[in-house]
Amino acid sequence: MKVKIMFPLVAAGFMVLAGCGNKAQETDTQSTCKSVNLANLDTTVTAGEDFYQYACGGWMKEHPLKPEFSRYGVFEQLMEMNREQLRALVEELKAAPQQEGSVAQKIGMLYELALDSVKTNEEGFEPVKEELLAIRNLGTKAEFSKMVANLHKEGITPFFAIYVGADEKNSSMNIVQLYQAGLGMGDRDYYLQNDETFSKIREAYKAYISRLFALAGHSPEQAEAAVAAVMNVENGIAKISFSREELRDSQKNYNKMSCADFIKSNDALDWNAYFAAMGLDSIPELDAKQFAYYKKLGDFLKKVSLDDQKYYLAFNLLSAAAPYLSDNFVNASFDFYGKTMSGKQMLEERWKRALSTVNGSLGEAVGQMYVSKYFPASSKEKMLTLVGNLQKALGERINTLEWMGDSTKLKAQEKLAAFTVKIGYPDKWRDYSALEIKPDSYWANVRRSSIFEMEYMLADAGKPVDKSRWYMTPQTINAYYNPTTNEICFPAAILQPPFFDPEADDAINYGAIGVVIGHEMTHGFDDQGRNYDKEGNLADWWTSEDAARFTERANKLVAQYDNIIVLDTMHANGSFTLGENIADQGGLLISHQAYLNSLQGETPAVIDGFTGDQRFYLGYATLWAQNIRDEEIVRRTKMDPHSLGKWRVNAALKNIDTFYKAFDVKEGDAMYMQPADRVNIW
Repeated sequence: MKVKIMFPLVAAGFMVLAGCGNKAQETDTQSTCKSVNLANLDTTVTAGEDFYQYACGGWMKEHPLKPEFSRYGVFEQLMEMNREQLRALVEELKAAPQQEGSVAQKIGMLYELALDSVKTNEEGFEPVKEELLAIRNLGTKAEFSKMVANLHKEGITPFFAIYVGADEKNSSMNIVQLYQAGLGMGDRDYYLQNDETFSKIREAYKAYISRLFALAGHSPEQAEAAVAAVMNVENGIAKISFSREELRDSQKNYNKMSCADFIKSNDALDWNAYFAAMGLDSIPELDAKQFAYYKKLGDFLKKVSLDDQKYYLAFNLLSAAAPYLSDNFVNASFDFYGKTMSGKQMLEERWKRALSTVNGSLGEAVGQMYVSKYFPASSKEKMLTLVGNLQKALGERINTLEWMGDSTKLKAQEKLAAFTVKIGYPDKWRDYSALEIKPDSYWANVRRSSIFEMEYMLADAGKPVDKSRWYMTPQTINAYYNPTTNEICFPAAILQPPFFDPEADDAINYGAIGVVIGHEMTHGFDDQGRNYDKEGNLADWWTSEDAARFTERANKLVAQYDNIIVLDTMHANGSFTLGENIADQGGLLISHQAYLNSLQGETPAVIDGFTGDQRFYLGYATLWAQNIRDEEIVRRTKMDPHSLGKWRVNAALKNIDTFYKAFDVKEGDAMYMQPADRVNIW
């Protein structure tokens, strides 16, 4: 995943992470290390036949999909444990008297409101009634544009989305950025593809639109008109939207200009009214990411009646609010987004949904409690050591790349040395004193929280970038690289088994959290990240020859993944997933080298019958163990830049020479790829 960092190399040399499983031993029974969990394996298949099934089949058999999940894997297993921990913390706050206006009181009150189904059912759609009426009464383009701004402030994205972040060609300063958006089904292919799968989803979407308007008191005729209006607007947006492959072109999606020039270039909205309503009427410039989109949007909207556009805004409001209204709205939202789009069979328990709202609204405040109880300082120190080892290993790999010239290598090394590293939690916690949580309606509090978040971001417009800011909360089970700050970040919650275990064999830890670290580092050099220099600026630091050689290798990787059939006749999208696929491969290569370096020439012990290299690759594969529904395979193939779990293992490892040696994979095995066809980039 992508985001940013900067930190000097932690260790001058490679250090053993836990001192476990490194020295050769006469018998593996002497080891006290945690190693391969044999129950995770499926030994009815061989490693050379299907490594994913071999490494994860036992886990998948023991963890069948529960009705509330569209996908259940190691990530979800950790998230469930994480939610139980957070629930205990929040329940404790809710049960005890708290100082009026304190962040503890806000957490407890919001959680209690989210749990109160009696109150939300009594209110029905009353919490959105006033804003729906305001949309219905819009009469002029200026009024309409102000309403779009109001919805954007609430975190709703009709037509486009607005964001304040680093100017990609002046990365020390923030700039207002506009992104195409506005599709309720999330991706243009759901509107444009005409096979049976997508046709059925569109019919279900129409039923969902109609159901929301009926629940909000509209007549059958009005609901029918709303369906036609919403589909007309969203089909039009889909046709003019950039594809997901086009969105990966950083240069094409950088369009900095004066606000005056942007306003002159299109009339999609009354932009003066919009920017004034957003509190941005004094900004001198912006970055209109998909610049051509706005002219086409303005031309299209000239052919759409104001009534139809108002129906579209009303639907955006209703759909965003539905999970926080009465049960009939909640169920309508779940039936489409949960069942139809993802294949879930049952709505999550209310406490889980309530906790997600609290996490989304007061994330760092909850994170501060989480870190205090669950994140030992020793984990941070060990991670710093491991990151230093991975940085050095990547530097060594860069030096030995046969396809890259010396001048580009020098720039790559400078960028690597400039990485910022964030581990665990921020040094300074977020201030939530201005966020108002009141005992009115659940939706009103969610709305205020969204406005609070948007205003927090908008306040950065035109100001220097705060490089100490975190873009994930400490309780998030994930990690990121940010190209504009050249930083890698590993929140506290990911630093636990099976990703990181201080008591585990080094091979397992390098195969798990080591590959995660290497993955995020490689994002700085993938097909997008490589376009940013050590300062985080969008700048070409490559020779043309080296860029061509990189592209040649990347295109081979694209072709490999394009060839994968994920479901029936649906193929993976190698171009869309290229960055993550490069990062998976890079993470494996870098972490394996760091592991070998940590051995300092010693032969690692055989543990439970597995060599060090075998444990390394089994540790990696375990991270992606999962069961997944067909609907979710379709959705993720269209919208997720990561490959599906099975292919993050099997497709990535086919390119790794040391994997073949570790498991004696030979020609004729399904996991075998001819050496000439293997791709090694980093």
